Amino acid sequence: MPTAIVTGATGILGGAIVDALGRDPEKWTKVYAVSRSQKQAYPANVEHSFIDLTSDAAEMAKQLQGVKVDYCFFAAYLQKDTEEEMSEVNGKMLRNFLDALDITGASKKLKRVILTTGCKQYGVHLGQVKCPMEESDPWIDAPGRPPNFYYTQQRILVEKSNASGSYEWVVTYPNDVIGVAQNNFMNLATSLGLYCAVSKELGDELIFPGSEFFYTAFDCFTDSRLHADFNLWAAEAPGCGNQAFNVVNGDADSWHNLWPKIAKRFNCQIPKNQFKVDSRFEGLKMKLDDSAPINDMAATLGLEGATFSNTLDQKIDLVKWSQNQGVIEAWKRVQQRHGLEEGVFEKATWSFLGFVLGRDYNIVISMAKARKLGWVGYIDNYEAFDIAFDELENLKVLPPTG
Repeated sequence: MPTAIVTGATGILGGAIVDALGRDPEKWTKVYAVSRSQKQAYPANVEHSFIDLTSDAAEMAKQLQGVKVDYCFFAAYLQKDTEEEMSEVNGKMLRNFLDALDITGASKKLKRVILTTGCKQYGVHLGQVKCPMEESDPWIDAPGRPPNFYYTQQRILVEKSNASGSYEWVVTYPNDVIGVAQNNFMNLATSLGLYCAVSKELGDELIFPGSEFFYTAFDCFTDSRLHADFNLWAAEAPGCGNQAFNVVNGDADSWHNLWPKIAKRFNCQIPKNQFKVDSRFEGLKMKLDDSAPINDMAATLGLEGATFSNTLDQKIDLVKWSQNQGVIEAWKRVQQRHGLEEGVFEKATWSFLGFVLGRDYNIVISMAKARKLGWVGYIDNYEAFDIAFDELENLKVLPPTG
């Protein structure tokens, strides 16, 4: 029976992988969950290991003595202030971890290393992208482009895999992840749920805080549990070795489809003409990069000289909204009334939610490659949000909506 190690075990994606492995102890007889802290109890087949992935390879090797597994799921990353720092720190973490497995001899038993990255791979953070995004699309790393730590990590993994002569590599590209991890408030569902709950408390109609364009455009999402199932499938499926894969829920969706459903769940009303009504909160417009990613391949697409979007347009600046005294006081009333977790509102990722909702270009991601190899996983996008909101209510992060 196979064994596994998971880094980033307390994160939303890493934690979901640990949960998936833990649910099948008859198959996955031993699972090592690696992180700098332990936030929850694990099933009997899961053993937590306290490892600092920012340490050097020799130090990690001491902590990994005796750990020999068939599969490695690397889902750890560290957020830094600049792209240069992100590339340096996250590249070192992965390289030192793989070097540590070489030192202990564990790499000789490995069959596959599955690395979690994301659709920043395609430059979705820089502006308009080619749609649908496919794994064969060229990297956005032409001269003048900012570093991308996903590229750094993928190059390191391929290099180490080739040098080992023993294990294969797999890279996953999830997008706009929907999921929950205990005591981890840096996620899309938490921030979105808090915005809805506070809007309800203020007696406000639920205005979509993003761009008018993106409200009727397309987006793709990744449920954390679906991503975990994909990881387990890709670890063993024939033909998946030495491949990168998009991992999204299965259908492109739109916020004008999702927003009324979310509003109904939180017992809110949407303004009949929300982009024409004035909001008492300030908006935000900004340029994401000097040139949209699609410009790098415009000539090959027959679009040379065309104009592409590279801007963010938020009807409500969610960072400033979250700092508004009336908003803060409204959240305190909700938090105290329902005995909710303290510190959640301050830790929510308002900037990220504003970015996701404020884009003014489509995000359409192809799942054709994985499907051709036999992947059939699917979850409805609203269902994924609904389940995440339920979990957040149970964890006393969001108020009950009935």
